[in-house]
Amino acid sequence: MLITKTSIFTNKTSSMEIDVTQDQLDAWQNGMLIQDAMPNLTAEHREFIMTGTTPEDWSKMNDE
Repeated sequence: MLITKTSIFTNKTSSMEIDVTQDQLDAWQNGMLIQDAMPNLTAEHREFIMTGTTPEDWSKMNDE
């Protein structure tokens, strides 16, 4: 599924193709912990869904 989010840290809008179902997104939005709702995803993908932050954003922030 193509997920488009705006980073809470950089305010940059990015899209990422993530192997997630609508049912998983709904479970998380209804209160399930993201790691329980989407155990198949990497931490980077879960972070993107939660905050819109990409691995590149994290890298840039850690360099500063």
